Amino acid sequence: MRTTGVATVVMGILSAMMLNADVKTQGDFNLQRFAGKWYRLGLAYDSPGFVPYRDRLKASVGTVTPLPNGNVNLTMWDITPLGCQSKVYQYEQTSIPGQFTYFSSRHNMVKDITVVDTNYSEYALVLKHKVFHREYTQVALYGRSQRLRPEIIQKFKAFALSRGFSKESILTPPLAENCPPSGSGRGSTRNM
Repeated sequence: MRTTGVATVVMGILSAMMLNADVKTQGDFNLQRFAGKWYRLGLAYDSPGFVPYRDRLKASVGTVTPLPNGNVNLTMWDITPLGCQSKVYQYEQTSIPGQFTYFSSRHNMVKDITVVDTNYSEYALVLKHKVFHREYTQVALYGRSQRLRPEIIQKFKAFALSRGFSKESILTPPLAENCPPSGSGRGSTRNM
């Protein structure tokens, strides 16, 4: 069983790398400059299972923490029916700066994360890719502040459209209130 699990992970990584070969990462990606607090202010997602939740989506907050081995912890706070919840994602570096993989316990598969464009101080465009009964992709727009210039939002929308997303699948959700809770910076936490 363990051999099958390892083979699945390896095949997932190879599939994601081959299918996303045309995705270019941020040139001269600098993880230390990328570290810190980010707001997820835009999302393009084409999963049919996501459609019922589109109208409930709120902007979320995350913190990127580089680890000494080059890997990254990403702590994301999201509003859920249970309130403000945080999840910790453990991203493993690849041989390409700005590209990471992580194992999703929810989907039992490896996913590919690529920082495709950032100026570090204002915005970042991040692409997430997985193959699960079919190919799925997400494009996320992150900002260092809760509001971005209209040109940055247009850049995000143009990039998502260039990746084949329909206008209907591109969202810029409203901000979540008090998540993470004011003063504490923490909600409930679970590892992913």
